[in-house]
Amino acid sequence: MNALEGGRGPQYEQACARLHDMLVRIAMNEMFRRGPRYRIAGPELNDLAYQAAADALMKITEKIQRFRGDARFTTWAFRFVVLEVSNALDRHFWRVSNTQIDFDELAKVPDRSAVDPVGHWQARELVEATRDAVATALTARQRRVFTAVINGVPLETLARELKTNRNTLYKTMFDARRKLRARLMAGGHLGVAG
Repeated sequence: MNALEGGRGPQYEQACARLHDMLVRIAMNEMFRRGPRYRIAGPELNDLAYQAAADALMKITEKIQRFRGDARFTTWAFRFVVLEVSNALDRHFWRVSNTQIDFDELAKVPDRSAVDPVGHWQARELVEATRDAVATALTARQRRVFTAVINGVPLETLARELKTNRNTLYKTMFDARRKLRARLMAGGHLGVAG
C-alpha cells in the first residue's frame, strides 16, 4: 500500500500491477457469480471483469490518500471492485437490453395447448387491449417502468438508471397496474373483483 502512495516510479508500477491482478481475480469471481442473471458469458464477461478491475484500480489510486487503515487494505480495495462490477453490469444491461414488450409473442398460443377457438380469440383480444392500454393509459414514465419490470429488469438497476429509489418504483407500478386494470375493466376484458 505504501508503494501506491508515491504515485510514480518502478515500485508504484509494480504495486499497481499486483493490485490489478488481485482486482481482476475478484472481478472475475463477481462476474461469474452475477453474470448469468444478466445473460452474460464468455469473452464478454471477461471483458467486463477486466474493465471493472481497471476502473477500480483508477479509483483506488485516486483515493489512496483517504485510506485510514480502519480495515485491511484488501478489504477496502475489494469494495471498489465490487462496486465497479455492479456499474459495469448495469451499463451493459442498459446498453444491450431491449425494454419493449413483445405483444406478438404474448399473443401466440401453442397448438398443443388445447385452447378452444373462443378462448384463443379472447386471449388475443385481451393482449390487444392490454397493448392499447399500455400505450394510451400510462404516462411515459409509467410505461418505461412497467415495460422494464415486465422484461425482468432488476429494481436496483432500474432505480439507478432512473435516479430514483425502489419505493418510488413500487408506487409507479402500483399506479400503472391500477390504470391498466381500470381500462381493461371498462372495456369488458376483466370482471369486477368481488
